[in-house]
Formats: sequence, structure tokens, C-alpha cells
Amino acid sequence: MPSKIPATVVTGFLGAGKTTLIRHMLTNANGKRIALIINEFGDLGVDGEILKGCGDATCREEDVVELSNGCICCTVAEDFIPTLEKLLARPDKPDHIVIETSGLALPQPLVRAFGWPEIRTRLTVDGVVTVVDGAAVSEGRFAHDEAALDAQRAADDNLDHETPLSELFEDQLACADMIVVNKTDLIGEAGAESVATKLGESARPGVRVVRTAMGALPVEVLLGLNIGAEDDLDARHEVHHHHHHDDDDEDDHHHDHGHDEFESFVLELPEIADPRAFAARLAEVIRAHDVLRLKGFAAVAGKPMRLAIQAVGPRVDTYFDRAFTAGEPRATRLVVIGEAGLDRAAISAALA
Repeated sequence: MPSKIPATVVTGFLGAGKTTLIRHMLTNANGKRIALIINEFGDLGVDGEILKGCGDATCREEDVVELSNGCICCTVAEDFIPTLEKLLARPDKPDHIVIETSGLALPQPLVRAFGWPEIRTRLTVDGVVTVVDGAAVSEGRFAHDEAALDAQRAADDNLDHETPLSELFEDQLACADMIVVNKTDLIGEAGAESVATKLGESARPGVRVVRTAMGALPVEVLLGLNIGAEDDLDARHEVHHHHHHDDDDEDDHHHDHGHDEFESFVLELPEIADPRAFAARLAEVIRAHDVLRLKGFAAVAGKPMRLAIQAVGPRVDTYFDRAFTAGEPRATRLVVIGEAGLDRAAISAALA
């Protein structure tokens, strides 16, 4: 029997740096043929565009598959399994498959899907890599201390449940075979060591915690873990039990884990004149409206190159990624992601 093709699930909260990590992986793949499955939350395929634009033979456009019909962990049967089957049917099968989940997705349902009859003899989960925004964790953005949280619950009846964000974060950590503490350049050596130690103490036994800046890790560190995670589901169960399966119907794989808590919209603007001033304005809008994530592309007046924009919290990163193609509209398109109740009109007006 031929050996199974390994697949790596890259998960992590919004803006942790998953796409940057994968881009670095592709540009340093050392000839390994890697296929990508990318799940966006929102209507603008920014992550796929960035990865397709890396200009390397290891990330050909045909090797990048985008799933934008909803959260990947909610569309396993409709989108995910058929996509894997198409990759497996190709004459030039990939050496490795990398799956980038949305920041709002849970990795457990994807790992569980590798036990489906259609693919279980041909694919295996090499490992689950959870990317963490080290700067955010160092600021105490998520509550990991269950004892402290329980004390707060006892003192305040309004805290019966954790926020959806912290639940997602903890479940992504619970499934990890490797935790990547990213953005260590923002918190220094001592800060990075503190975050890594904290996450390592709360992780499952044997989970590796590695530190990096800009997702710059060797391919050999990320791929080739040989975990076989689909055979180890009991050890990586969802902490908060978001999923409700009907045990009497094996074909009922629908579940609900509260994506109504989040919303996104696409904002279209004309060319911008000053990238630095525009980035500063984005940061102001993000602060004022509690935007979780903002990403997209802009056209800069007088510049032939397209400006890529990635923002998480008030941090806004920009860089020119490629030239505009012939006939491509010189416009600015951004996807804005936040918790339900975003004031779309106010955000649009502030950036117009």
C-alpha cells in the first residue's frame, strides 16, 4: 500500500501570522511540492492572493485552493473533503498538504475529517500547528488561568461564560502538536520566554513550543512531525464542547459553534495618496471601533505596485507585493472583521 500523504493544519487566532508563516515555508520549501487549502473569513481572498503572489515554483497558482463558502470546520462535507479528493486525484500529487484555517475556525473537526472513509487510507495529519500572537498574549488579552476566571465568575454574575474569542483560542491550543509563539520581536527575549513558558505549561504533554518573528521557521521544524493526529482525537478534544453531533446519525456532521458572534464586510475605496497616513488612519479606526482584523490591498497614486495591508489590533503592516496587471482596477479593497455589531457606516465614513 502506498504511503499516506501528510497534511499539516495551521490554525491560530486572527492576525497571529499564519499566512506569513506559510509564505516563509513556501519560499524555503527546498523543492518539496506543497499544496495549500486556505479558508477565509470574509469575502475578499486576501491570504490566497498573498500566497499566490509569492512567485515561487513551490506555490504555483494551481496549488492554492481557497474555500470561502463559510468556516471550513462547518463545511467539511460540502467543501473540505471534495477539495482533498481533487488534490489526491491529480497526476502530480503534492508531497505535503498545508491547510490554513480561518482565525475563527476550530481545528478539531478538520482532524476528525481525516477519519472519513474517502480519505483515511490516503492522507494523515502530520501535525496541528497553532500560531500565537506573542505580543497579544504578553498583554494578557486572553484568560488562560481557569482558577482566576472561576473567581471572577463567582464575583460577577455577568461572567457566566468566557468570551467567544478566548474559547476559540483555548480550543486551538488544546489541539496543537506545536505552538508557534510569533511576533517575538515585539516583546523582547524575556517577554517571549515568559509567553512560551506559560503556553508550554498549559499545553498537552509532548507539545513543542517554538518562538519566532515574522513566521521565519525552517520547513523541517514545521513539517515532518509524523503525529498521525487523526488517531489521537481523545487527547485533543474541544475544551468548550462547541459541537453537537447526533450520535444516532453518522451522516449528520453539522455543528454550531457561534460564528454569529462575528461579522465581516468588504470596503471599497479609490486610490490612496499617502500609505503612511492611511495606515495611521486605519489604526485610529481599528481602535475606535474594536476591529479585530483588517486586511486587503490598496492602490497608491503614482505607484505601479499594489500595497498589501495586514492589521491586527492597532498594529498595521504594509508592503508592496506585486505590480498591478494589465486591466486590473486600481482600487483599494479591504475586508474588515470584528465581533457582531460593527458600525459599518461609521467605519466606511472614517476611511472614505
